[in-house]
Amino acid sequence: MERFLAKIVNLMKDENLFASQGGPIILAQVENEYGNVEGAYGVGGVLYVNWAAETAVSLNTTVPWVMCAQADAPDPIINTCNGFYCDRFAPNSPFKPKMWTENYVGWFLAFGYAVPFRPVEDLAFAVARFFETGGTFQNYYMYFGGTNFGRTAGGPLIATSYDYDAPINEYGLINQPKWGHLRELHIAIKKCEEHLVNANSTQISLGDNLEAHVYYKSSKECAAFLANYDSSSDAIVTFRGKSYFLHAWSVSILPDCVNVIFNTAKVTSQVTVDDNSAFTRSITMREFSLSSSSSWSWYKEKVGVWGNNSFDASGLLEQINTTRDTSDFLWYSTSINMDEKIGQNETKEVGLFVGSLGHAALIFVNKKLVGFGYGIHDDASFMLSAKVNLRTGSNTIDVLSMMIGLQNYGPWFDVQGAGLYSVILTGLTDSKEDLSSAQWTYQVGVEGEFLGLEKESLANSSIWTRGSAIPINRTLTWYKTAFLAPEGKGPVSLNLSGMGKGEAWVNGLSIGRYWSSYLSPSSGCSEDCDYRGTYDASKCLKNCGQPAQTLYLVPRSWLQPGENLLVIHEELGGDPTTISFVTRKGQRICSHVSDSDLPPVDTWEPIVGFGSTTPQLGLKCETGWRIASVLFASFGTPRGNCGASFYPGNCHANISSTIEQMCVGKQGCSIPVSTATLGVGDPCPNVRKSLAVEILCQN
Repeated sequence: MERFLAKIVNLMKDENLFASQGGPIILAQVENEYGNVEGAYGVGGVLYVNWAAETAVSLNTTVPWVMCAQADAPDPIINTCNGFYCDRFAPNSPFKPKMWTENYVGWFLAFGYAVPFRPVEDLAFAVARFFETGGTFQNYYMYFGGTNFGRTAGGPLIATSYDYDAPINEYGLINQPKWGHLRELHIAIKKCEEHLVNANSTQISLGDNLEAHVYYKSSKECAAFLANYDSSSDAIVTFRGKSYFLHAWSVSILPDCVNVIFNTAKVTSQVTVDDNSAFTRSITMREFSLSSSSSWSWYKEKVGVWGNNSFDASGLLEQINTTRDTSDFLWYSTSINMDEKIGQNETKEVGLFVGSLGHAALIFVNKKLVGFGYGIHDDASFMLSAKVNLRTGSNTIDVLSMMIGLQNYGPWFDVQGAGLYSVILTGLTDSKEDLSSAQWTYQVGVEGEFLGLEKESLANSSIWTRGSAIPINRTLTWYKTAFLAPEGKGPVSLNLSGMGKGEAWVNGLSIGRYWSSYLSPSSGCSEDCDYRGTYDASKCLKNCGQPAQTLYLVPRSWLQPGENLLVIHEELGGDPTTISFVTRKGQRICSHVSDSDLPPVDTWEPIVGFGSTTPQLGLKCETGWRIASVLFASFGTPRGNCGASFYPGNCHANISSTIEQMCVGKQGCSIPVSTATLGVGDPCPNVRKSLAVEILCQN
């Protein structure tokens, strides 16, 4: 590790990248969240932290070093906070700044689990509370979602997508309202900057779970944060002689100690409608089917040992140390002779019990599949039992043990094992027969990997079988086909919802592991999750009873003019004729703003205040797209939820034609929310009104 640290630091110095050299690097980090596991190592953990700190400081980067989530970080290392909330965090020295290095905007995705998401109201509340209570530096994890291509996903059972419900999603598209609401939050905080950096705050109690933090620039100039951290009750508070309404679990920002320019619970940013409904998919997605069975070729894997590089060993070997991560797969093969246990030409039903440290396994007896076992992300180990028939003579037992990502976090993760630890037969005699210590033959990887079936160089090889009767729902089968790249320049994804479990390649490059047959639990989801109260990764879930992921990003840079090659290694069984490529041809965007909402935060200026007191409903398409049509527009008391189903309320003025004139053909538009500026008569005098609009963006 010392050599590695020195190598990286010297590379940065050689390129003049540190701030003292005129470069952009202002901080360096050593270790990450080691404090969460340090206790498991006893005194050795403490000694390691001190050694790591001394080693880092000795490299003389000329910029500060930080240790994330390391309460005992020795001076001068700055200990920082990672988590969903860091407002109550304090560094271990008054001379160190309060820093938040990982603010989790969502959570990672695991096969077999529902999709987690974090409401932006809660995220904005956490950020505002952090700066309210003296925070100096905050970093989002993740701000831009990503993809774990190939076998790079962590484990166990971490999915290929690392979208993380980030403000910019895995495909590079803006995730609204998260992006827009955070943008407005940071504009509001920026307008308080001169006050925040001038002095520490003065804390004022406003009641139970209610408080203000005031930052003075001078005796007459201040900025304030008013917070209601109660998880259920709204409140009206008095601050400096004036009343303010505070939603539960919210912060209001007053850059002049008088006027509220932003509240974390009031979201007026546009919303990007999910593509879950058939209607939305029909107008926003374009699908390119690969359904023609005549275009597919296939190769069926052999069960068990397949090559001359196999080896024998007594007992069951641990998988990771055996494969050295050169493959997700390890074959365990043995045999048992039944001549002395049953009569000639007879069969006997016995129990087969297989114990595995994880992560999944296919079990074959006499080359026929008898079971499939697998763990979960939180505990990848499993036990599998099956009733099997053994015959006279030799009977083979072949187990294909599968890894789904290497564990990369937690105490002793580097010695966490995988693969089989127990194989037992029952019902042969009065006692069980333990094969765990028997002689086993091992083969690292599967045959298709060894042959390189995913490579473009083998696309025309005679090793592939081609015909009209493509085999479907078969284990350990490789498929390939040629396809033309979808038209356009937008993101491309591969729809693998009709497949089981495996890996896919485009032009020889792996887009990652898939596991479409592993469904999440059918209960526990809440599409409209209450943002109020402490968030954790299991609080807000969606897509219950569905696969964690069915669409897989294919970078445009991987595609080429003319024919492209798609190769699938299906481990469990699926139907490749259901595979399709999907591109985006549009987006449904909606917004709902009340005439009592605040004007845009960026229109507020010190002394002057808001340029206009009229709220604005803003709509904006992705770069290169234009507003093609207005799907809904109502001014009055529209009902429903943005993205689910708007419908007119008792008070309704249909202003679709007005919105069309203002917006269609443009990338974006801003609509004042008032009777006067909309050019319609008041549909319901003396009633608070709002404007709800839904549009379709297309390229």
